Parts: sequence; C-alpha cells; structure tokens
Amino acid sequence: MDLHQLWTILSLPDNVPIVLLLFVVPFYTWYGLRQAFANDRLIAQLEGDPAMAKTHHRKVQPFKTGWTREVHVWPYLLRIEFLAAIIVTVILMVWSITLNAPLEEPSNPTLTMNPSKAPWYFLGLQEMLVYFDPWMAGVVMPSLIIVGLMVIPYIDTNPLGNGYYTYKQRKFSILTFIFGFIVLWVSMIVIGTLIRGPGWMWFWPGTTWDHNRLIFEVNRDLPDLFGITGRVAKIIFGAIVVGLYLGAAGVAIHKLITKTAFNRKIYARMSVLQYIVMQTFLVIMLALPVKILIRLMFRIKYIWVTPWFNI
Repeated sequence: MDLHQLWTILSLPDNVPIVLLLFVVPFYTWYGLRQAFANDRLIAQLEGDPAMAKTHHRKVQPFKTGWTREVHVWPYLLRIEFLAAIIVTVILMVWSITLNAPLEEPSNPTLTMNPSKAPWYFLGLQEMLVYFDPWMAGVVMPSLIIVGLMVIPYIDTNPLGNGYYTYKQRKFSILTFIFGFIVLWVSMIVIGTLIRGPGWMWFWPGTTWDHNRLIFEVNRDLPDLFGITGRVAKIIFGAIVVGLYLGAAGVAIHKLITKTAFNRKIYARMSVLQYIVMQTFLVIMLALPVKILIRLMFRIKYIWVTPWFNI
C-alpha cells in the first residue's frame, strides 16, 4: 500500500475541506441526533407525568434556582454570536496563511491536467457524469436536488417538532436528508477526491496513481446486451425498463411508508399532490445508487437510449 500517495492526496490544500468534512459532518449529525433523542425522552416523560409537566420548564437540562426563565437577545445571544464570529475569523485567517493554495497557470488547451477535477463542492456532480448523460448529471439532477430539499417541509407537514430538535416527530425528513446528503452526496465527493485518479479511473485509497494504466472495460447500453440495434426498438425497450423500475420503486416506497404507525400518520395527512411529489422525488433519488451499482457491477452505461436524452 502506497501511504505516501494517500498522504499526498489528503494534504493538498484543495482537499483539506474534504478531510474536515469526513469528521465534521458525522460529528454534527451525531450531536444533533443526540439532542433530538434527549428531547424525545423528555417529551415522553412529561406525557407520562402530568404533575411534572405543569412545573417543568421543558428543557432537557433541569432548572436550577437562580436561572432566569427568560434569556434576552441582548447581551446574551449577541455576545455568543460575536464570539463565534471572532473565532471563525481567526480560523479562516490561520487557514489562509498556513495552507499554500496559489492560483495555477492560465488554462492551456494543449496541456490538460490529469486528473482534471472540479472544486470539491462540485466533485459530486463530476462523479455523476460517469453514470448519467451530461444533460441529466449537469442540469436535471442538480435542479431536482435543490427543488427536492425545498419541498421536504411541504411534504412532512407534521405540526409537532417545530422549534426544537426531535427525531420522533421528524423521522421522514431526517432520514431522507441523511440518505440524500450523507450517503449519496458526501460519498460521491469522497469518491471523486480520494478514489478517482488519472483518466478518472478507479484507484483504491493507498494504491499508486499510474498515469500509464490502461483499463479495457467495455461499457455497453442495456439494449445492446439483448441484441437490440434499431433506434425505435431501443427507445421502446428503454421506456419499458424505466417504466418497470418506476413502478417497482413506487410500490416498494409505498410499502415502506405505510409499514410503521408513524409513517402511516404522515401518509394519512398527505393530499394526493403531496404524495405524488414525495413519490416522484424519492423514486428519482433512489435511481442514483441503483444506476451507480449497475454501472460499476455490470458495466452498463445507459438504460434508455434516445436521440434527445440518455438515462
């Protein structure tokens, strides 16, 4: 194992945010869920003890004599925010002074970097280009990601859980965000940073990036595996396969939603429009890992091939 190669990748100034991402995202996810579980335990305790509910201040920490029941914005909140701003400013100054990240030479069309990688916050999109048509990976999917995050509050309209951390009342939103952001998006950023090497080939962490490496892997479309060559036949075949996936994924998600009592409550509160929107975005989000596995395991490039778009 070439640990020097791994350290070279991790120590690049452009990759420092990804290294921090690997620690910061799990930590704050755990920290937020810890507070949510503590609030859920407190709510259950107050529901089971009406006498305690009348006197408890509804904070996880027990109330102590001498504490003010009302905390004013000035000076308490603003003082904390001012200190936080100073600390972040100091961190950014030390970061900019310590890490040498100069601008590179002007773009030269006769000499292309290998690998040529986007900034870390766009690496997920660049990794998606491996599995989807450029129009899908560069325009359609990013737009759906943004819109999907915006519609979550309009799908999960539970009136409880507003203004405090809770897992019990926000299972759908939390699990959807964790799967979409941490499992999918962060994973693709890590893959694009640590695993994709010269020629955007797959190099496991610790292996040497060989610029002369050649991989003879035939990527074929799904209709080609069945001997379908005609344009119209490919369009019809791909439409049938994609339609079968949409139907199967929709049924599976419906069963998952109605499996638990909590999700049945969410389902009962939904209108037809809310349910259709939720199913649409969940089925599309599930298509990303499905397409990744199909590409990596079976070397299938596209499922549905048309003159206008490819899926």
